[in-house]
This record gives sequence, C-alpha cells and structure tokens, in this order.
Amino acid sequence: MPFDALDARILRLLLDQPRTSVRGYARILGVARGTLQARLERLERDGVITVAGPRVSPAALGHPVLAFVRIEVARGHLDEVGGALADVPEIVEAFSVAGSGGDLLTRVVARDNAHLESVIQRLGRLPGVVRIRTEIALSERVAYRVLPLVEALAVEAGAESRAAAGAETGAEPGRPEAR
Repeated sequence: MPFDALDARILRLLLDQPRTSVRGYARILGVARGTLQARLERLERDGVITVAGPRVSPAALGHPVLAFVRIEVARGHLDEVGGALADVPEIVEAFSVAGSGGDLLTRVVARDNAHLESVIQRLGRLPGVVRIRTEIALSERVAYRVLPLVEALAVEAGAESRAAAGAETGAEPGRPEAR
C-alpha cells in the first residue's frame, strides 16, 4: 500500500481530532469530501485504520490493577488455550509470542490483588497450561500511541515525494533546482 503525505495528514487529524465529521476533516485538509472518503476507505481496507469507537478505561470501570501474564503452554495446546482466553473477561488483550518468556502474553485487569489472584488461578486450571508468570504494572509511562509513528512516516513520505519531484525535474535530491 503506498503511503503518502496526504495519508499521513489524514491519520494525524484522525488521531488529534477523533470526533470530527468527514466533512469537517475534508474542510480542514482542503480536499474534496469524496477524495477523503476514498482515502479513508482504502486505509480501512488496507488495515491501517483498524478500530472505530471509544477507548474505554478498565480503571474507570473499577479494574485499576493491570498485570501482564505470560502463559507457557504444553506442545499442541496453543490454539486450545488461546481460544479459552476469550472466555475470561478480565483479559483485555492476548498475543502469541516467541522467545523465552512463554507462549502467550496477556494483559489482565482486576479490581484488586485478590481478584487478580483468582484470575491467575483460573488461567492455571486451563487444560494445557504449564506455567504462569505475572508482572504487575505500577504505572503507565507511555500510553498507547501511534501519532509519533505517523509523524515519522509523514516525514519519510514528504522526503520521498520531494525526491521524486526532483527526479522529474532533473534536480539532485537535497539540492535546489537550478533556474
């Protein structure tokens, strides 16, 4: 999927002002509504934009304890255990991982430490679970974000488009065109 400066501007705007209408975005960006709509549809189709909706805080819902639970699974049971994780409401994310820390990495929320312990015990009873290691998060240092990545990609896209424009005019990249 080609990613250009307009895509970067669209993503930056979506991240900065998530509640603006498509018409409002088009006006701010100075593009036709149809152009913006086509770009948004392509970004969704290509999987760049993956979620539409509010980000809900488990802490505000009474689950302030956050833990990362690594689960080691017996050979041949990864799909079974991975599927069972979806039945545990306190698991807000789960990933298959490679490395020395286990086979699954989950993000678990709980009301308090006793509740966390009961969730961990429930996980330990799943058929195929060999070992569990838990790390409790003390504080969030960097909240989930993608804007810095979008900004870096925008710089790259801008540099590539300037280089392409220079190639079309015969100018050397990084040097102004002779007049």
